[in-house]
Formats: sequence, structure tokens, C-alpha cells
Amino acid sequence: MLDSLPAPLKGTLAALSILLNTLVLLPVLLVVALIKLAIPAHSLRKACTRILNWIARIWIGFNNLLMDLLHKVRWDVRGVDNLSREHWYFVTCNHQSWADIPAIQYVMNSRIPLLKFFLKKELIWVPLLGVAWWALDFPFMHRHTKEQIAKRPELKGKDIEATKAACEKFRYTPVTIFNFMEGTRFTDEKHRRQKSPYTHLLKPRAGGTAFVLGAMGDMIHTMLDITIVYPGTHTGFWDYLCGRIRHIIVDIQVREIPTRFLGMDYENNREIRTEFQRWIGELWAEKDQRIGELKATAALTPEPVQ
Repeated sequence: MLDSLPAPLKGTLAALSILLNTLVLLPVLLVVALIKLAIPAHSLRKACTRILNWIARIWIGFNNLLMDLLHKVRWDVRGVDNLSREHWYFVTCNHQSWADIPAIQYVMNSRIPLLKFFLKKELIWVPLLGVAWWALDFPFMHRHTKEQIAKRPELKGKDIEATKAACEKFRYTPVTIFNFMEGTRFTDEKHRRQKSPYTHLLKPRAGGTAFVLGAMGDMIHTMLDITIVYPGTHTGFWDYLCGRIRHIIVDIQVREIPTRFLGMDYENNREIRTEFQRWIGELWAEKDQRIGELKATAALTPEPVQ
């Protein structure tokens, strides 16, 4: 019945419900975060981390339930059968809109460890959210600019060392690190400006992924290569909230990361840098072809009735 409501009304209901869900759970999360911050005992912090991840999964689960109540989406999901919350993953995905993240959370919630992003260390000072990100163990990057390193050569390599130290907590708690390799959402204008060699993708930025594998390569050995396709004409986040997106394809390829790239020195080893960029290019060419195939297959299937 709710699916028959006007799209803008459904979008408004969804947005307000997600906001209410956030306002209810955020204070609980912050209380547990303060306990975790105030008491340094390892066992207590580990217990707090589990509670905080549980709160985050509840938040995502409520949002997913809301989408099911408000909308009729045909979910075409492939490759989730052997995933585990007890495994460490690096996840990447093509980036079309801000609907990508809630769509991936919908599919992955409780199947793998909570999705986490590398954040710039300055973001820890964002009111409320900074504490929440810290509490949920989002890894904060320590990066020095080329200008800073030029002035102080002793800083070279310190960023990766600091990030490795910050990620030590993941050695005992499974984690999923997420990164959009394109770095930005796909648009026809960006595609033309880049002169991308791919039909459906922007050029991948290998450096961010290399940084993650350099810092966490002895923990993360498996990549989940996600390809997401919206066969209809609507792809935006507001379209997702309004229920205008009626069909979503999520294709997951599980890949073991070549051992030579685990813990690599991407910045200083030219040979490994060239090899890694070639490997990413091959993955991206395969993904580009897969998107074309998924779109062609979806075009043969009638869209759900609005």
C-alpha cells in the first residue's frame, strides 16, 4: 500500500524516518563511545566495539526495512553466498550516485563486517560525527603533502607507518574497508573530460587502494569487486528514497589480492607501482565489459510497474 503513495511523499517519509532513526541511536552510540574513550582496558574496548558495530547494523537494518516497506525494488544480487562476518575484506565498486552506498549496505549488512572508509585525520574534529567515526573504528589517514616532505625529508614514509599503527586494532577484529576507485561519481561530462578509455567507467585511481593495501596488506587478502547497475533511468539518492529506482543489480566478484601487493611500498617502488596499476587496469576493463553485459541483459527484462 505504501508503495502507491506519490514519490515525493515517500521520499520525505523516508528522509524523516532515517533522520529519526539517527537521532534515536546516535546518543546511545556516543555514550558507548565515551565509555570506550574513557576506559583504556583492552577487553572493555573490544566489547564496546562490538556493541557499537551492533548499533550501526541496527541503524542500517532499520533503513533497509524502511525501503522494503515504502518501495518495490527488484534486487538482482549475485555472489554473496560464501561471504562471512568473520573475514577481512577490501571492497571497491563503480560509483554512479550517492544511492550506491545505501544499496551496498542493503545487500551487505550482516553478511560481512561493517563497511568502513579511510578518512582524513582532520575529520575526527567534526562535531559528533568525528567521535562516532572514531568509536566505530573508521581508520584515519595520516598523509603528508609532497611540499611538506620536500621541506622535511624525515617525514617520508611516516604517514604509512602512522596509519599501520592506527590499523593494528583490526588485527583482532574483522573489518571491511571500502573505497570507490573512481574517486568521484560517473557523469558523461567527467567521462569526456577524462578521455576515459572505458565505456561505463571513469579512470581508476590506484593510489588510494595502494595506500590501504600498503597499510593493511598483512590483514586484508580478499577483495570484493562490486559492480552496481541501475537499469532504469533513475539513479540518484533522492530517486532511491522516493522509490523511483525499481531495479538494482549488484554483482560481486570475490578476488584474492596478489601477494606481491600486500604491504607494498607503492610510492617508492616504481616496479611494483607499474605492476599494480596494470592489475587495476585489467580489473577495470573486465568491470567495464561486465557493466555492458548486465545492462544488455536487463534491457531484455521488463521494468516493474511504477
